[in-house]
Amino acid sequence: MNLGRTAKLVAQAFDAALVEAGGTLPIWLTLLSVKSSNLANQRELAGMIGIQGATLTHHLNAMEAQGLLMRRRDPVNRRVHLVELTEAGEAMFETLRKAALVFDKRLRVGLTDERLAEFAQVLAVLRGNVGG
Repeated sequence: MNLGRTAKLVAQAFDAALVEAGGTLPIWLTLLSVKSSNLANQRELAGMIGIQGATLTHHLNAMEAQGLLMRRRDPVNRRVHLVELTEAGEAMFETLRKAALVFDKRLRVGLTDERLAEFAQVLAVLRGNVGG
């Protein structure tokens, strides 16, 4: 329960930091996934973010309306939409990246690199114990 409560609190605080910077967690995750994959299709993006395709479509529609990304048909497979960031999307990515770095720095106050490495190992064991 402690892990769940802490994860929820940290996620809410991170989302609030992103909102303050002009974004949201879904926008950040989408921008980050598109940026890291360079040119991804919607199915790949949904898998990277960990959401259903219909939910992703909703987010992509909103982000496309905001001018943050554009979708186009894959010339090899016309049933697939490729997603790429626009100039405004690149700018929003940078803004949210800076907010994420500031949040991460604040979150890690008082923790040494050794403690963080140990924590990462504990989380890996917990994931392994539940089959993830």
